[in-house]
Amino acid sequence: MITLTPAQRRELKARAHHLHPVVMIGDAGLTPTVVREIDTGLKSHELIKIRVFSDDRAGRQALIDDICMRLDAAAVQHIGKILVIYRPRPEGSPAPARTDRRTGGAVTDKTAGRPRRGKQARRTKRSFQGA
Repeated sequence: MITLTPAQRRELKARAHHLHPVVMIGDAGLTPTVVREIDTGLKSHELIKIRVFSDDRAGRQALIDDICMRLDAAAVQHIGKILVIYRPRPEGSPAPARTDRRTGGAVTDKTAGRPRRGKQARRTKRSFQGA
């Protein structure tokens, strides 16, 4: 199991803030299929959120400890029914390609930060008052 320093944990919490849960654990608990999905999520994202549908806080804590032991990961945060898990990518594996949300395609230097063609800038409410 990986141990994190407080500074690393703080930085990972900030990175995980905007993430949505990738895996959800229901009544069946931690099945081999769920463990495989968590492993796949960690391989592709290295930082994931997991939602647990259980009201037992001690059970959720045991669950996050079990996941971290099985997958050699680190527990970043456990708030309510949300667990945040981190496992660094192995050396030499490529980082996932960034995608542009608007087009769904890869972000390149040419398209980064440029507005779409064919659309004019929106006029604000104040711009109509002076005309």
